[in-house]
Amino acid sequence: MVAQWLFAASLAAAASGFGLTTSENYYTVDTGTDLVFQVRRTDLGDTSTSIGGINSILWKGEEYMETPGRDSHINSGFDWLYLDTTEVSVDAETIGDDIIKITVVGGQLTHYYIVKKGESKIYMGTHWSLMSTVKTGIRYLFRLNAYKVGDGPIEGDVRDPRNESVQLPFIEASDVFGVHDGTTRSKHYTNDRMMDWKYMGSKGDNVGMWVVRATHEGGCGGPFFRSTQIQIRPDTCEITYILNYNHANMEDFRVGSLYQYTYVVNDGEAPDTDIDYTFYKDLNLVGFVGAEGRGAVSCPSVEPRAADRDYVAHIRNEHAQYWAYVNAATGGFDIEGVVPGEYELIVYRVEFEVYKTQRIVVAAGTTTTLEAISIPVDPNDRENIWRIGEWDGTPQELRNGLNVTNMHPSDVRLESWEPDTYVIGVDTPAKFPCYMWKAINNYRYIQFKLTPDQVTQRLVVRIGTTTAYNSARPTVIANTKQMPSLEVGPHPATRSLTTGSYRGLNAMYEYEIPASAWNPADEDQTVIIVLTGGNSNAGFLSPGMSIDAIDLVYYVEPTAAPATYVPTAAPATPVPKTSAPATKAPSTLSPETEAPVVEATLAPAAAATPEPVTASPSTDAAAPAAAAFLQAALLVVAAVALAW
Repeated sequence: MVAQWLFAASLAAAASGFGLTTSENYYTVDTGTDLVFQVRRTDLGDTSTSIGGINSILWKGEEYMETPGRDSHINSGFDWLYLDTTEVSVDAETIGDDIIKITVVGGQLTHYYIVKKGESKIYMGTHWSLMSTVKTGIRYLFRLNAYKVGDGPIEGDVRDPRNESVQLPFIEASDVFGVHDGTTRSKHYTNDRMMDWKYMGSKGDNVGMWVVRATHEGGCGGPFFRSTQIQIRPDTCEITYILNYNHANMEDFRVGSLYQYTYVVNDGEAPDTDIDYTFYKDLNLVGFVGAEGRGAVSCPSVEPRAADRDYVAHIRNEHAQYWAYVNAATGGFDIEGVVPGEYELIVYRVEFEVYKTQRIVVAAGTTTTLEAISIPVDPNDRENIWRIGEWDGTPQELRNGLNVTNMHPSDVRLESWEPDTYVIGVDTPAKFPCYMWKAINNYRYIQFKLTPDQVTQRLVVRIGTTTAYNSARPTVIANTKQMPSLEVGPHPATRSLTTGSYRGLNAMYEYEIPASAWNPADEDQTVIIVLTGGNSNAGFLSPGMSIDAIDLVYYVEPTAAPATYVPTAAPATPVPKTSAPATKAPSTLSPETEAPVVEATLAPAAAATPEPVTASPSTDAAAPAAAAFLQAALLVVAAVALAW
């Protein structure tokens, strides 16, 4: 490896400027700037390198690849994408005077490295006609030297703050880590909603290395999908750009698009995200569709809308997805650059589906103009007796809801998951936990009053969930009467609540409460939310769900099909009434398909304010919390390492 770097450095020193150099083992590209990189041409026969991977990145003559070195490439290498394919081809060419293109083909996946003279960028394109049959997803993983570019998001920094040459201990699987002060870190907690981020990366002394995304049209998960971005280990900074990913995903993987993104190197400033890919049209790239081959969608208005809430329009089919905010002033939206085809349209209030249609046709060179959209049903408009939270497809207004995407539920910065009885008219939504688990905080009590007229009415308890884990579903006990269970709604096959994502499939569970269940009007009424389903996994890996909103409403005959999923009745075993949460039991393996999961419990959650937690970890955690964490960490058995 040292010899390889010396070889690369000598090439950089001898280079006279922009150009492509071919040797027996490498293509070396000088961008005509301070950026020089190498792509591997031959297989060394080990598991850390592969043909087509980047094995050297020089910036101002200094090497920035991982030490000891592993290549940067798709998944675990271009030779391990398909079960029946191990051969990989890599070819390079100079196009005109100012473009270099390197093409890597592994099975049914084609990847491009493209350079424009005078730009310190590596333009990329990835196309596949079949999803990987080895990995459950497709990503490009950049492996960089953490000693040189280790200034990234602290949520993903898994080096021990007391000694950065040591990695933190696992507390769940092999990808969630605990700090001695009871805080938590993971690559999963560096996530953002897909529509909210344009670039990711890490910095060092006078250097920044970034990945800038384009439209994400060929990806999966929709505008609110969250996934891992960056992990910083003692020697490696891993920047992971997810193209298609199974983690907490509820969509089929898309195929057939040319996925466009760019690796940018600079002196440490935020990268320019307005990257022009129009020159791709002259490069003969598989799957590329230029502007002249695309269309657009336009809608003059979406009404009615809540004045203080975002609305998002989203179109999708099996090949592509696009989205845009509804303009707050005009009420309309425009989605441009759409590949021709037939699409489904969804409109969200924040992240909750309030409108859906099955067919929008887009043709090249034209704009499909829709009629004004009238939202038929918004559950927030339903007359209610009481409501906890808001029907917005997120748990953010509930307890811990602002923080669960960037820390583990056991993190000491979070408030207790087991508050006492919620009293309507006294408590605020910030008291009700945003997540429920069968083994952590089951049986949530809500206390309220009803008028003499209300106790004779047909009333409905509605429970909204944004995702579920391990076949969890809610049911209801009204005073002493248990309601029949509903079916389990669709949910991801992987972890979600413990890995920074509440985004699954929104579901609304509706339980009609007979008048016979209510106490007399002068007495307190109690509704108990009970979580059922799943197996006996313990702790935060037991069956769990994310809460959107809970309310008590008057029964009305439905007049329109809801845009969100509404589970129907299903047989279920009775849920015993209890007055205390379920007992916490030792951890066991998760049934999910991604990898065996082992959980260790951190110190008990400490009280905290509900405002968003800053990125800096706590430095004054109590000694008992640290001791409890260290004791728990010693109990963690060796977990099977996640390839992801």
